[in-house]
Amino acid sequence: MKYFDPHIHMFSRTTDDYENMAAAGIVGVIEPAFWLGQPRTQVGSFVDYFDTLIGWEHFRASQFGIMHFCTMGLNPKESNDVELAEAVMKMLPRYCQKDNVVGVGEIGYDDMTPEEDRFLLEQLQLAIDQNLPVLIHTPHRDKVNGTKRTLDAIKESGIAEEMVLVDHLNEQTLPLVLETDCWRGHSIYPNTKMSEPRMVKLLQEYGTEKMIVNSAADWGVSDPLKVPKTAQAMLESGFSEAEVEKVTFNNPINFFAQSGKISIDMVKKPLIDQTKTYKENKVLRGQEPIIEKD
Repeated sequence: MKYFDPHIHMFSRTTDDYENMAAAGIVGVIEPAFWLGQPRTQVGSFVDYFDTLIGWEHFRASQFGIMHFCTMGLNPKESNDVELAEAVMKMLPRYCQKDNVVGVGEIGYDDMTPEEDRFLLEQLQLAIDQNLPVLIHTPHRDKVNGTKRTLDAIKESGIAEEMVLVDHLNEQTLPLVLETDCWRGHSIYPNTKMSEPRMVKLLQEYGTEKMIVNSAADWGVSDPLKVPKTAQAMLESGFSEAEVEKVTFNNPINFFAQSGKISIDMVKKPLIDQTKTYKENKVLRGQEPIIEKD
């Protein structure tokens, strides 16, 4: 089977991860712009990071047989630095127009401050203006109230709910999103957020419509193989291959297909040619290049 991980931060992962993901059947990923672990202090840091997502990381993934897309946004934590956030907001429209940028995200709440309110609403308006879907991060703390506040902001913005994917859901917050037309995202983690068995139970209870799973793997304790591992857990619990494919491949691509920049037909494993370079740089360090033929 083939899989698609719609939320993974490959900027912070290794080439071994790409190789293992490809071997497990992952053929495509979406990398949302996010927090790097410490606050950025100048807008140039965002420029370099955004350029990396649409440039080098897109290339690096292809060198290991994986298609790479991304979403652009100002993350919730750094929304609280107002001067810097305002500068980032001025840049975002031109980045959202890039070919491999399939949405706005990840945006949302961290501490649920007035500043986070402001920039969430501004970025929802950006998505409306750019006709792009939105990936929303629900906060790690006070998750129920954070999800309620997120849904209120979505309604206030006027964005079509089917253009919104609310992520990091769990047993308490999924029912809230089920009352809307938003898509439902679940980050499968080794020790927190959501596990494979818990995800299977949610799918058994609520079905597969608009249900999406991802690894959200980053620089912390996480696992870039959680999508295929969830697929295996679904199969072992009695779900059909068609149902598994819907949750782990079709649903995420169909959501982001609303951008007009990605589709199920176009997502397939790229042929590897490690003789290629990006701005004269290559992924190899003296190794024999892999070159795949049609």
